[in-house]
Amino acid sequence: MMASVTESAAPSRRDWLGLATLAAGLGMIVLDGTIVAVALPAIIADLDLNLTDAQWVNSSYAVVLAGSLLATGKLADRWGRRAMFLAGLVVFIAGSLLAATAGSAGALIGARVVQALGAAGIMPSTLSTVNATFRGRYRAAAFGVWGAVISGAAAVGPLAGGALTSYASWRWIFLVNVPVCAVVLLAALVTVRPTRGGITGRGADIDGTLLSGVGLGALVFAVIEGPRLGWWTPQAGLTLLGRTWGVDAPVSVVPVLLLVAAVLLTLFVLRERHRRQAGRSALLDLTLFRLPTFTWGNLTAAAVAVGEFAIVFTLPLHLVNARALSEMAAGWVLAAMALGAFAAGAAARLLADRIGAPAVVLVGLSVELVGVLLVVLTAGPGTPAGLVAAPLALYGLGLGLASAQLTGTVLRDVPTEVSGQGSATQSTVRQVGSALGTALAGSALSVALALTLPAALSGAGLGGPQVDQVAGATRTSAGSMIAQLRTAGSQSPFGPDTGQVVAALTQGFAEATRITLATAAVFLLLGLVGAVRVWLVARRPRTG
Repeated sequence: MMASVTESAAPSRRDWLGLATLAAGLGMIVLDGTIVAVALPAIIADLDLNLTDAQWVNSSYAVVLAGSLLATGKLADRWGRRAMFLAGLVVFIAGSLLAATAGSAGALIGARVVQALGAAGIMPSTLSTVNATFRGRYRAAAFGVWGAVISGAAAVGPLAGGALTSYASWRWIFLVNVPVCAVVLLAALVTVRPTRGGITGRGADIDGTLLSGVGLGALVFAVIEGPRLGWWTPQAGLTLLGRTWGVDAPVSVVPVLLLVAAVLLTLFVLRERHRRQAGRSALLDLTLFRLPTFTWGNLTAAAVAVGEFAIVFTLPLHLVNARALSEMAAGWVLAAMALGAFAAGAAARLLADRIGAPAVVLVGLSVELVGVLLVVLTAGPGTPAGLVAAPLALYGLGLGLASAQLTGTVLRDVPTEVSGQGSATQSTVRQVGSALGTALAGSALSVALALTLPAALSGAGLGGPQVDQVAGATRTSAGSMIAQLRTAGSQSPFGPDTGQVVAALTQGFAEATRITLATAAVFLLLGLVGAVRVWLVARRPRTG
């Protein structure tokens, strides 16, 4: 018999220890989604990455994780959530070892894909186990822990990446996963109860897995590669599977990929509906979207994730490359988010008892939006790092409040027997948002740099082919060209004018950063609109 806990039963000591173990596993994979951020400039320099490569180091992890979560959530319901959790840990260890030993952009991106496959086994298993084990008044506390870990680990990632990169090597941001995974794996065998969901329908939904995975992959690939390949007119060629889409094509491959994504994801929805009606196993239970809190909560989570990961991707590049901070110093600035998030984690439960979880989400997102707008105002080329950290702490406070209660709100009305699918859907939405956040941030930064760098150089009285070339190199290198010129000093090709060129490039990069952060704020505003809808829906009596 699989363990279960009734609505009125109090969780045992083992259940609380199991929650701690699951939180540790969850925190590790969330941390790995952001720990690369501050280390990215060092990785770019060591492996000679360009801006697109840098985006894919982040986005490959997020998009593969997003494309796999629905399948692993379904498998966790069928095979057992603890078994899937343990399998995910083993695969994650293998991916971490591959990433730590990578010697090229392709090898590192491939290793991140393996890591993502392991993380896809871990994430829905943690959330669905919590959803199945903790009921009644204990459920809110458990989801509060889960949400606080999500926001806190994401915010701690940049500090951990900065420390490991500064005092050891960027490779240690991956190697550190190995002993942590081993400890979590052993603890899970003892503390995590085996649970599984109700098995409905027959057959394996292979076609749904392929349609959703390829559709999501095409969507994020198009957004990431848009600035380089051209949004409509081809700007560069693309070779894939031995076939080349050249610059002489009538249209760029990007809109074609966006169309492919739209078609495949539409077919996925139609296919899932057909399988459900035919009594066959479906990867996604579309009836869950009849629950208003589930639908609106997921839309809110997606918008918030886009904004959050756009910020985490953009700020480290600005702080390290344009502001000349060390990876450790940049990590400390971004750690202000973690301080705010952890401070909010404890307060969120008490506040939820007073005003309700949906209202806490609304308050949290409002604070996040204010924090980001203040960062936009303060992220200038000469602003002291402390003045950038202060609004980041405010942003983290809002992030902690919102994340700690949003998960429980989304799964508020989801039946326990389909909690694996519900949890996987919620996790998928977050990961799609994080992938798009990184992709959109990279695209927005690239477009903004194309405008701000020439303007800054021209405003400083600099021009000519060599200046145009360095502006292009700064854009494609995600700002690392500024650091190279700063290091070279008067020995650079610009000689005694190097300082003036660096100052102009720094000004242009700062302006592009502010534009990108303002773009992230737009998505947080959309999340706030969704949160208002969730709050209104949640005020109604529960159904079922």
